[in-house]
Amino acid sequence: MTVFPVAVAALLALSTLVAGSRDFAGDNGLRLPSEASRFFRPGGSDEDGTDSDSDGTRWAVLLAGSNGYWNYRHQADICHAYQLMKQGGLKDENIIVFMYDDIANNEENPRPGIIINKPYGDDVYEGVPKKKDYTGEDVTVDNFFAVILGNKTALKGGSGKVVDSGPNDHIFIYYSDHGGPGVLGMPNYPYLYANDLIEVLKKKHASVFYLEACESGSIFEGLLPEGLNIYATTASNAEESSWGTYCPGEIPGPPPEYETCLGDLYSVAWMEDSDVHNLRTETLRQQYELVKKRTANDNFAYGSHVMQYGEISLNKENLFLYIGTNPANDNYTFVDDNSLRLPSKAVNQRDADLIHFWDKFRKAREGSPRKAEAQKQFLEALSHRTHIDRAIKLIGRLLFGIKEGSKVLKTVRPAGQPLVDDWDCLKTLVRTFEAQCGSLSQYGMKHMRSIANICNAGIRKEEMAEASAQACVTIPDGPWSSLANGFSA
Repeated sequence: MTVFPVAVAALLALSTLVAGSRDFAGDNGLRLPSEASRFFRPGGSDEDGTDSDSDGTRWAVLLAGSNGYWNYRHQADICHAYQLMKQGGLKDENIIVFMYDDIANNEENPRPGIIINKPYGDDVYEGVPKKKDYTGEDVTVDNFFAVILGNKTALKGGSGKVVDSGPNDHIFIYYSDHGGPGVLGMPNYPYLYANDLIEVLKKKHASVFYLEACESGSIFEGLLPEGLNIYATTASNAEESSWGTYCPGEIPGPPPEYETCLGDLYSVAWMEDSDVHNLRTETLRQQYELVKKRTANDNFAYGSHVMQYGEISLNKENLFLYIGTNPANDNYTFVDDNSLRLPSKAVNQRDADLIHFWDKFRKAREGSPRKAEAQKQFLEALSHRTHIDRAIKLIGRLLFGIKEGSKVLKTVRPAGQPLVDDWDCLKTLVRTFEAQCGSLSQYGMKHMRSIANICNAGIRKEEMAEASAQACVTIPDGPWSSLANGFSA
C-alpha cells in the first residue's frame, strides 16, 4: 500500500516536535505535544472481610473510566486493585467492579485473556471476568452514584450489586482514567463532574477515595470539606497532568510485543507498595508520603504532585481497615524508604494514545493494512487535538478580545477555591460548545478550566453559541470529534 506523501510529512514532523522527547531504542523518537508545554488496632482479619474488633465490613468500589486499547492501563489498574482486595480478605460480594472490559480479549492484546499491570507481571485479570459487575454500556455516572449510595432502584443494568454498608463499615473507592479540571472521564457519556460527586460522597461517610486522573486535585479542591469522615488522595494537583508508566520506550518498559502503557504512575505506586507490605502496620499517611515521593519522580519533569483532601486526620488509620492485608506480608513491615524502582520517564496521560498509535505504526510491516490503520488513527487523534485547541483559543478572542482572551482562559483560581461558581453554567457551556465544535473527548477535557472561566466571567449560553459557531466552521471527520455517543455534560 502506498503511504501518501502528506501523511508521511505529518508523521515526520511530529517525530521532531519540540520539548521532552520520548526515545525508542533504535528508532527516531516521538516528541509529544503535551511535553511542549486512624491508629493501628490489633486483631485478626476474618475470612468474611471484617475485623475481629468489630470494625465493620470493608467495601471496595473500583472504576476504570475509559475504553479503547490505547487506554489499557486504566483497566489494568482496576484489575490489579481487585487482586489486592481479594488478597486482603475482602469477599467478592463486597467488591464492586466497573470496567468496560474491552481490553483482555481485544485483538490488539498480544496475550488474549490476560492483563498485566507491570513488565512481566502476573495476570491481574484472573478471576475478574466472573466478578466484574458493571461492564460496557453499564459503566455510567448514574450507576456509579447508585452503587455508592446503595440505591438499587436507580440502577440500569449490571449485576445489581451496591454498597449496602452499615455505620461501622469502611468504604474504599478507587477511580482510574482521564480527567480535566472539575471533570472525570467515563466510557459512556456524560462525564462525571466534581460537584455531583461531592454531593454523593456527602451522603456516604467513612470512606477513602484514591483518584487517578489529570488535574484530579480539582475534583476536591474547595469542594470537599472536613467533618465528613472522608479522606481522599489524588494523583495530581488541580493544575497538572497525571502520568502513565511502563510505556514503550521507558526503562523498565513493557514486553516488546506490547504497544501501550501498562499502568499509571500514582496507581502503580500505591498498589506496588500495598503488594509487599503488612498493611496492619502501614498508615494511610505513610502510604501517601511514599506514593507522593515516587509519583513526583524527584523532579516533576515526568511526574506530578500527589495531594490529600478532606478529613486529613484519618490518614493516621491503618490501610488494613479499608483494604485488608495479604497474610503473606505479615513479616514485611513498612519502611520509609521506597525500595521500588523509579521509572526512567513517564508519559503524560493525554499522550498515551499517541504513544500507542506511534508504536503500532513503527512496528507494522511497510505497506501493510496495520501500518495504514495506525497512521490513520494517529492523524485523526492529532487532527482532533489541533481542532479543539484552535477552537477554544479563538472563542476566547471572540468573547474577550485578542489581548484579554488568553489571559481569561488561562486564569487559575487561588488554592482552596473551586473551579467554577456555577456548575450548571459550566455544563451548559460545554454542551453549547460541543453542539458547534464536536466532542471534547478525552483530550479536550484539558480545556474545562477555560470554559469554567468563561462562566465565571458571566458569559451567557447565547454568546457562547455565537462564538462557537464562528470558531468552528467545520468539524474533523473522525471518531474523536463525533457526537454520535452524546454530549460530555
